[in-house]
Amino acid sequence: MLRPASTPRLLKRLLRLTLLSVLCIGACTKVGPDFSAPPSDVAQHWLESDDPKVTASKPAYTDWWNVFDDAVLNKLIQIAYQQNLPLRIAGIRVLEARASLGVAIGQFYPQTQQGTGSLNFNRYPPGFITTSQTGESGSSAVNYWESNIGLALSWELDFWGKFRRAIQSADMRFLSSVTAYDAALVSLIGDVASSYVLIRTLEERLKIARDNVVIQKESLKIAEARFRGGATSERDVQQALTQLNSTEATIPQLTISLQQAKNSLSVLLGTTPAKLIDMLSSPASIPKAPLQVAVGIPADLLRRRPDIRSAEYQAAAQCAQIGIAKADLYPAFSLSGNIGFSALDLGQAALGDMFSWSNRTGTSLGPSFQWNLFNYGRITNNVRLQDARFEALLVNYQNVVLKAQQEVEDGLVAFLKSQQKAESLTLSARAAKRSVDLAMIQYREGATDYTTVLTAQQALLLQEDNLAVTQGEIPQSVISLYRALGGGWEIRKGKDFIPGETRQAMTDRTNWGGLLKPDGTETAEPAQMNNLFQPPDW
Repeated sequence: MLRPASTPRLLKRLLRLTLLSVLCIGACTKVGPDFSAPPSDVAQHWLESDDPKVTASKPAYTDWWNVFDDAVLNKLIQIAYQQNLPLRIAGIRVLEARASLGVAIGQFYPQTQQGTGSLNFNRYPPGFITTSQTGESGSSAVNYWESNIGLALSWELDFWGKFRRAIQSADMRFLSSVTAYDAALVSLIGDVASSYVLIRTLEERLKIARDNVVIQKESLKIAEARFRGGATSERDVQQALTQLNSTEATIPQLTISLQQAKNSLSVLLGTTPAKLIDMLSSPASIPKAPLQVAVGIPADLLRRRPDIRSAEYQAAAQCAQIGIAKADLYPAFSLSGNIGFSALDLGQAALGDMFSWSNRTGTSLGPSFQWNLFNYGRITNNVRLQDARFEALLVNYQNVVLKAQQEVEDGLVAFLKSQQKAESLTLSARAAKRSVDLAMIQYREGATDYTTVLTAQQALLLQEDNLAVTQGEIPQSVISLYRALGGGWEIRKGKDFIPGETRQAMTDRTNWGGLLKPDGTETAEPAQMNNLFQPPDW
């Protein structure tokens, strides 16, 4: 407790102590390791880089789907970006992480500020209070107002960098939430493009099945005519019916798959299947993939793919947790103080005089420390726990890098080999069509039996269907390749993480300040927090 002093004298003491605490913070260190990205096994070049259809030039990541030159696909991707609900959730989690960072920054400043106050009316009956002058009880009742107000403050100084490590961890988790949003956007664009190609592929397969039904109906008519003319047996008719019914049976199954693909796409677009009908109503072929793809070099993935950057940020956030745990091994230094005022209104002094310096009830200011010496290994084992989690995240980062390279290699080999497969199937389907034409001519002229026609028609349907599937696999492999390269998330640059109606609803409900448009998400990198002070994120 400070002795009574003049106001200027007390203010000087407060200023000296505050300056001393600031210098103390400035001289303190940060315990725990500083993060650095772990080494990862990255190939020098892709396995298929020698193929003339693969170039190491920088791809057009931002809007890679334009390689298909399909206006409908472009429109679908824009709608999905604006309306997809899981992506909206990912955007809201970015705001959640930003608010969590604000909480961590606020912990750096005085942690406890308590204001108290009261205003009471007191009445004592005659004879209850003894006067100080005579020692005799008063003959009349005593009525008076009593007012009190006070402020207590406690500030744990960040002597060991505990709170700065907490800010660093929260900052990395915020950036991780941004990259998680980007990863969700990459997956969304890939899923929309893949669903669209699947729909066009199924439409092509349906067309092939219906065309073959027409051919087989014509064959059935010829078989029936020859049977009625006595040129062949009923077996030819039944074989023709068997083949026709079998082909017709594939149409409902393909129709089911087509509608289910459209339903799946509608969910990605954040709309109902009925609203998708008009966008897909115009007939279109399977999107044509480019003959050549640009893939860059493997090292580009470390900065390109959002999931790799997210894994790095998560490891950086956990690294800071080690320092937070280690800080508990050392004493915690605090600066505490309180001041209060009290006044009585007995008809001689007004309540307005309560803040008179002579009415203070107590003024204190001074340092203290707390050291958990006897914790029976709890703190040490918590440090070990945090370190084990950090090591696991380092290994996870290395694994994510390897998986990213695997996915690119898978996409490349699928792109190249699917093209070769399509070339062979094109020739096979062409030969099968010619075989059916020849078999029909020979059967009509009686030079062969219906088994030859049946075999030829089965081969035609199989080869044409396989060709359609393979023609769909080529653009699918390109989609997988660009998804693996981490392309597409750049379309969100300069845009909000949530749509306008969501932002307005959150603004009406809660004071979000400027957090609904978080900054620092375009070029942020994991870095040590060297700034001594960060202003509160109001």
